[in-house]
Amino acid sequence: MRVIGTVGLPGSGKGELAEVARNAGVPVVTMGDVIREECRERGLDPATDHGKIATALREEEGDDAIAARSLPMVEDHLESNDVVVVDGLRSGVELDRFREAFGDDFVLVSVEAPFETRAERLLDRDRDDSDTDVEALKKRERRELDFGMGDAMDRADVVIQNTGTLAEYRETIAKLFEEGPEAVAEADA
Repeated sequence: MRVIGTVGLPGSGKGELAEVARNAGVPVVTMGDVIREECRERGLDPATDHGKIATALREEEGDDAIAARSLPMVEDHLESNDVVVVDGLRSGVELDRFREAFGDDFVLVSVEAPFETRAERLLDRDRDDSDTDVEALKKRERRELDFGMGDAMDRADVVIQNTGTLAEYRETIAKLFEEGPEAVAEADA
């Protein structure tokens, strides 16, 4: 059994890693989906209220609220799968929650890229308002770093620099799933 978590600033490539995992038959639990679902339950628009609800959940249920809500989904997938991806950790507190639950079977991968590269990717993606507005993106990054994302990135077991081509990045991700985090860490060093 292995649970692979991802952390990274918006546009770094976490979503692409998750998509490659899905295409390889690896189940993915997307922590952002927990927040989007809560937005809908509260009658709010996930595209505009995602950050507000992420903050509210942490205030109402604790800093590890999204991780806590994700754990049952991960455990359900582990009943019939050897590997599960958890997409989108945002803090060291969430990392601690997953390490407490899965011990050495939890591996955190930090996906990193320069701001300009990420901003271009987000412009192409256009999923929410911060994708098309550089100042909104900077504000979103500050919010996520305030959640403790920098701490989680610093504590990652593996760092993938996503600065090459999409094909190169997908090859690295495939290696992660086929050969394990150690192979990617060795290649990245």
